[in-house]
Amino acid sequence: MFDGILNFPQQTVLVLRKHFKKYLPTNDSIREHRFLRHLAPVLRHPNLWHLNRHSVAGGVAVGAFSGLMGGPIQMITAAVLAIIFRVNVPVAVASTWYTNPITAVPLTYLSYKIGTFVTGQSGKPLVHFSYDWTNKDWIGALPAFFHWLIQLGPSFLLGAFILALSLAAISYVGIRLLWRLHIVTHWRRRKKQRDL
Repeated sequence: MFDGILNFPQQTVLVLRKHFKKYLPTNDSIREHRFLRHLAPVLRHPNLWHLNRHSVAGGVAVGAFSGLMGGPIQMITAAVLAIIFRVNVPVAVASTWYTNPITAVPLTYLSYKIGTFVTGQSGKPLVHFSYDWTNKDWIGALPAFFHWLIQLGPSFLLGAFILALSLAAISYVGIRLLWRLHIVTHWRRRKKQRDL
């Protein structure tokens, strides 16, 4: 059933791994970096930089959780959580990018709806975001956006936390399953080749 979807040649996976490995820092480069030198003992764990089933699935889960925080805070949070949970840091940071100007509105609305459902405050109307765009001051919209988020109140915060946990759990299990299915498909293909 999944053979068509997951029928990647092993060479492709190895090429992708080698490609990503070129851009991942080594323990020596971290130890020698002037800003990271003091953090070298913390950043030395192999899972922080290696691509394996646990570190990648954990990195995607951390990124999915941190992605709802918005702005540069999401990437910093993802990096810190990746270090704490010893999962792949670059994967965690990159996984936060599912939130962007296109997905921000639906995710905010979904967070608010989940929060109002859990708290029982479904009668409270969703506060509308209003900003004067005629002056084309995009930076000035940020404080207005954060003020709007605060107005959404505890329902939004609770909903965002529940949604973040759900996205993290779904992505962790999903990546582990896809990784496992890929390995099983590879084993079956090798077994068929040996039997021929």
